[in-house]
Amino acid sequence: MRTITPNVSEADRKWLLIDANGVVLGRLASTVAQILRGKHKANYTPHLDLGDHVIIINAEKIRVTGRKAEQKQYYRHSGYPGGMKVRSYSSLIDEKPAFILEHAIKGMLPKNRLGRQMFRKLRVYVGSDHPHTAQQPETFKIN
Repeated sequence: MRTITPNVSEADRKWLLIDANGVVLGRLASTVAQILRGKHKANYTPHLDLGDHVIIINAEKIRVTGRKAEQKQYYRHSGYPGGMKVRSYSSLIDEKPAFILEHAIKGMLPKNRLGRQMFRKLRVYVGSDHPHTAQQPETFKIN
């Protein structure tokens, strides 16, 4: 018996198109993170990037449950004393809706160079237009 390790150069990568209209943020982020990692494939290997490319459209129409729209906060720090910046979900969804999805998905990927390589296969767009029609993406439905 031999253990067969898949080859990254022979990986069958698909392009998937996901419409975020009315989908809950956490459900979408966890599903996309699994697709980017390749966990939905039979030849999944933890140390290889065998996942698919994901295109997300209508990022501004994402939904959150409960009172998260008023209460959820995004933090960043400049590194200097007193350099904490806090933004609310409601202000970010108006200005940078793609950042909210990217932030949630990036937090669910590995924190190493493999995770950064997987994150590069994600494209998030505001609105229903995207420049990837030549890749002939398959539509993927999230409940």
